[in-house]
Amino acid sequence: MPTQRRFDLAAAIVLATTASGAIAQSAATNPVALSASLTGIGQLDARLDQGGKFSWNGILVQGSAARQFTPEFSAALSLRYGYESWHFDEPSALGTVAPWGHINRPAVGFRIAQQIAPQLGVFIAPELEWSYESGASASDAKTFGAVFGATQYFSPTLVLGIGAGVFRQIDKTRVFPLLIVNWQIDDHWRVSNPFQAGPAGGAGLELVRALGSQWELAAGASFRDYRFRLRDDGPAPGGIGRNEGIPVFARLTRQLGPRGHIDFYAGAVTAGKLRVLDANGATLASSSYHPAPLLAASATLNF
Repeated sequence: MPTQRRFDLAAAIVLATTASGAIAQSAATNPVALSASLTGIGQLDARLDQGGKFSWNGILVQGSAARQFTPEFSAALSLRYGYESWHFDEPSALGTVAPWGHINRPAVGFRIAQQIAPQLGVFIAPELEWSYESGASASDAKTFGAVFGATQYFSPTLVLGIGAGVFRQIDKTRVFPLLIVNWQIDDHWRVSNPFQAGPAGGAGLELVRALGSQWELAAGASFRDYRFRLRDDGPAPGGIGRNEGIPVFARLTRQLGPRGHIDFYAGAVTAGKLRVLDANGATLASSSYHPAPLLAASATLNF
């Protein structure tokens, strides 16, 4: 039945993004499951409060391999590469020249999940990311830490969990709470986590409406806060850039058979702020920015 199939897919997404696969009451041992995705994203012109404007666009490529070793234990490995190309008015609130240009964010992550009771599971997902401007040293740009937590299986339509993320972002340790939700309210409505929890923040929440068996419409939000090392020959030599904000979005998804789907996103980044820090973490310049339009498209294939 279409509703049950959509809930099973949502449970698979929770497994892939929050490592909460230990929620299943009776999971069979399966061969390795592979997944790959490609995302293109663009944040349109945003005006800085103290003068000037900026925009950026980028891509995100991700692949993962997961295996259910026993009915109670699963593990997964993921590889990710993100790239952002930024464009600033010059001068702007952040200086007389662009504070940074092209940002690279390769990462590797590992997840393990264990069912410790018939309806209770725990998980941990360590991750290492290098976040740096082109021309900066990747060895000075490490972000590392883990997401961990527990999930409770209440029924075939309700899974809830709590946890936290702890990450060292180049020069600062950051801790954030994590709420895991997978609630199939009825045949048409679902509440779940839209994104992967990791160095940039938690998984967020979204409300989803099924539009038949092949389409769904969703609306949600999350919080994002990440840092990256700046190049040595830039306006803040060896410094740190920081971007934070709350993306609020609508999503339209089209299923491509049992193994793939395409997502289209439109929204805005609210409560946004950019900072330029020196090599010791002291703020050199900062500015909030007006709500910035955001567009993205993503294709995912499961093997």
